[in-house]
Amino acid sequence: MDATKLRRAISRTRLAPVAAFPKRMLRVSKHNAKVLKVSARWLVTSREHHNYTYDLTTLSRSHLAWFVSLICDVPIAQVRTYLGEIESDDTLRRHLEQAIASADRRGLADRQVRYARRIGWYAIVRARKPQHIVETGVDKGLGSCVLAAALLRNAAEGHPGRVTSLDINPEAGYLAKVAPWSEVIDLVIGDSIASIKALDRPVDLFLHDSDHSREHEKREFDAVEGKLAPGALLLTDNVTTTNVLANHAERTGRRFLAYRETPANHWYPGDGIGAAW
Repeated sequence: MDATKLRRAISRTRLAPVAAFPKRMLRVSKHNAKVLKVSARWLVTSREHHNYTYDLTTLSRSHLAWFVSLICDVPIAQVRTYLGEIESDDTLRRHLEQAIASADRRGLADRQVRYARRIGWYAIVRARKPQHIVETGVDKGLGSCVLAAALLRNAAEGHPGRVTSLDINPEAGYLAKVAPWSEVIDLVIGDSIASIKALDRPVDLFLHDSDHSREHEKREFDAVEGKLAPGALLLTDNVTTTNVLANHAERTGRRFLAYRETPANHWYPGDGIGAAW
């Protein structure tokens, strides 16, 4: 009996799990060795302790482009142009690198600028041309700068807008306090729910990226519902861990779609973007 026939014969016996164990063990070992190698390199080369930054794999970037194309109803070629804009914005990149290098908390931040899924935020703003964005959760202000960069491009094309950035930490947003990006950012320090209730103008695009507990996320979407402009887009950075926005979309008669990013050369499995419109 040749080897192939022998393997097939064994696969139909009680010995099948035992015979397959070495091959399964080898696959697991190769996977774990790769993860450990990437993790060890990150521990040595990175300073970040939360809100990890990384690039996307080529495939993940392509899937993100199609995600934006669908939820914004714009041609895929146009979305790719928008993604190229933010990735080639050397002025913004230099500002971020210099601001991180000189910040008081530079010991906990990587100087290299990596946007990950935030390039999708940029493309969404470029495609939808919102007059008023509200984002909750600012941290260093990397996302705020990305949103502001898109708003500045929109303004140059005759579609001005502003972003209200909400965070409870008084030290948040240090990257977003330099012109021209700061000129379209209103940084509000305080509880996000109270700040949302105090908004005095309609919201065209809302992005949840603050306290990632299920309860707080739901409270934010409930609070902003009455503040939304017609046709507003809701986004969540929490889509890989909760179904809050999907449930909200179902209750309010919206469509929902989720994208999950894949980081390139990073141990972290990635986050995503949930959209309801």
